[in-house]
Amino acid sequence: MTIRVLIVDDSALIREVMSKIIGAEPDMEVIGTAHDPLDAREKIRVTNPDVVTLDVEMPNMNGLAFLEKLMRLKPTPVVMVSTITTKGAEATLLALELGAVDFVAKPGHDLSGGLDAFAGEVRRKVRAAAQSRVHSHPRVQAKPKTPVLSGRDAPKGSLIALGASTGGVDAIKSVLCTLPSDCPPIVIAQHMPKGFTERFAHRLSEVTPLKVIEAVDRMPLEDGHAYIAPGDWHLRIEKSSGFLKCRLGSDTVVSGHRPSVDVLFDSVAKYVGDHAVGAILTGMGKDGAVGLKAMRDAGAYTIGQAEGSALIYGMPKAAFDIGAVTEELPVEEIGPRLLSQLIKRRRAA
Repeated sequence: MTIRVLIVDDSALIREVMSKIIGAEPDMEVIGTAHDPLDAREKIRVTNPDVVTLDVEMPNMNGLAFLEKLMRLKPTPVVMVSTITTKGAEATLLALELGAVDFVAKPGHDLSGGLDAFAGEVRRKVRAAAQSRVHSHPRVQAKPKTPVLSGRDAPKGSLIALGASTGGVDAIKSVLCTLPSDCPPIVIAQHMPKGFTERFAHRLSEVTPLKVIEAVDRMPLEDGHAYIAPGDWHLRIEKSSGFLKCRLGSDTVVSGHRPSVDVLFDSVAKYVGDHAVGAILTGMGKDGAVGLKAMRDAGAYTIGQAEGSALIYGMPKAAFDIGAVTEELPVEEIGPRLLSQLIKRRRAA
């Protein structure tokens, strides 16, 4: 099946570059370009694209306002095209909350350096968006229920590990919102480039009961805190002097990614064993499957996001297929189940 793409960007240069990248692929077709949301609205109505690429900042109506209307009136897979700035990162994360499938970061203004990487990201994320399950995404969402479990009942030295890719921004937020402020430490690998993870952590701290931060090398893990792997760095866990700590590494890409979910989960299996629980959430590909299997083999309780709940079922399916998943659950049930399993283990001890 050919993926039909509409490109929406106020920059003629970016429209040309994106058209060449997408048009060169045998399984993709550029069915049109638009210079602003008003132009895009009519072209979406006429062409009914499979995927829309959308600039965050445009004249007449900014990309976020247009995305909100689009997801309410005609839910469509959207890949945002963003600048790597503080303002751009904030707008991009809001776009993902509004229902965009994923984003790509624009190369520099002169397009020098990073163009090949940009092209690869565009192709990969357009293909992922075409396979996603996009539904109407209301701007005002129901307030999450107050967590009823207490982290004080979990075993000392326990840990929660999460891994995600495409669709993970919303899925991770959903899981963290269901966990109490005193829960065991949480470590997270989300496929996200440098320049966005710090803002992502800050946003999660604003909307969840937890203190969420970008992980720092050798930082001790504390209850009530969640640690996100920085963009372009692997996050591992190690134990020294009786304490669990974050370790960051810029070593080779693993399973196609850095940060890699496999790298994080492998370290959790090694140093935490049956005092850990873990979940693999929405995402394209197989990263995290082998690591989650290592966790399960080490005695951890493991969960995969259920197919009907995941924007893209690829990563949870890969884990399920190799026997890495103890059970599958919709995203809103994952957090309470992870914590309840830790509490259950302490009571059984």
